[in-house]
Amino acid sequence: MKRNLILIIIFMLCTNKILSQTNENIKYPGEKNFKNIKQLTFGGDNAEAYWSFDDSKLVFQSNYENWGVFCDQIFITDTNNYNMNTSIPKMVSTGKGRTTCSYFMPGDSTFIYASTHLSNISCPEEPKRRADGKYVWPIYDGFDIFIADLNGNIIKQLTNYPGYDAEPTVSPQGDKIVFTSIRSGDLELYTCDLNGENVKQITDELGYDGGAFFSNDGQKIIFRASRPKTDNEKKEYKDLLNEGLVQPTNMELFICNADGSELRQLTNLGKANWAPFFHPSDKKVIFSSNHKSERGFPFNLYLINIDGSGLEQITFDNTFDAFPVFSNDGKKLVFSSNRNNGGTRDTNVFIVDWIE
Repeated sequence: MKRNLILIIIFMLCTNKILSQTNENIKYPGEKNFKNIKQLTFGGDNAEAYWSFDDSKLVFQSNYENWGVFCDQIFITDTNNYNMNTSIPKMVSTGKGRTTCSYFMPGDSTFIYASTHLSNISCPEEPKRRADGKYVWPIYDGFDIFIADLNGNIIKQLTNYPGYDAEPTVSPQGDKIVFTSIRSGDLELYTCDLNGENVKQITDELGYDGGAFFSNDGQKIIFRASRPKTDNEKKEYKDLLNEGLVQPTNMELFICNADGSELRQLTNLGKANWAPFFHPSDKKVIFSSNHKSERGFPFNLYLINIDGSGLEQITFDNTFDAFPVFSNDGKKLVFSSNRNNGGTRDTNVFIVDWIE
């Protein structure tokens, strides 16, 4: 109890310091689709915030030390909770290992997420800075996928394969899950029923396929992918994968039917195009990209028609905007950003009314 009180006091003092360091407007000029933008979190790395089916809650991951965690864990909050600068939301993961990619299940009484806690209760080490200077993501082989209730009790383990199983999301139709797995020897997309049965591989090209989401009608899937072409690129990809790493600096968006048919490349912008999510109309996709950047950043949000036309810039940040997700009713957008972080590297969650 004493430790928790100390954490809360430190949390409030640090948060107030961050807030007092900046008067920056959290909405930038040109962001015409945004209205009533509000900041939900105020420290640490907070990302991948996803709506409950009834749009009343958000589930997200955070490593904010002032919340008593030092490795990504899963938290749940009401969508109208603007008090996370002074109060700690409910943690619903085990607090062990590293977690990622949580998503509500139909009925909003359970959620799905990936965690390494069965392989090791400690936080897995992040990749060391490479001598070649290349930026890489870790693909931890301890990740498996679980379903838990809103009190954090795990009620089912969906995957039990050696290697990486993670990045699960649920169809808005409430009938299917899509996830990324290395069980074939490469990072491919799979779908399954809500109970983990009827697993089907839907991609089979060399490269990392991940971050997949269903369209609102459940008929299509949008995802990010790397596609090494030359012999040198293929060798580099395979060598990194053998080290449990991928290089996310060259990714494009791909789209297919929910069964994997009619797969096609949606973007051809260069650099890193990722975190796609279907617009409420299912005729467009919102995503994050640094294709205009000279130094790797900023990342901003863009809209594109599903036929590849009509690219439109949505945010005008000078650092990082990503993980955009529309509410199920299409009226709001949640996303993660480095804006208004007091000059730190903190990534926070923001919610905004969406204006067409």
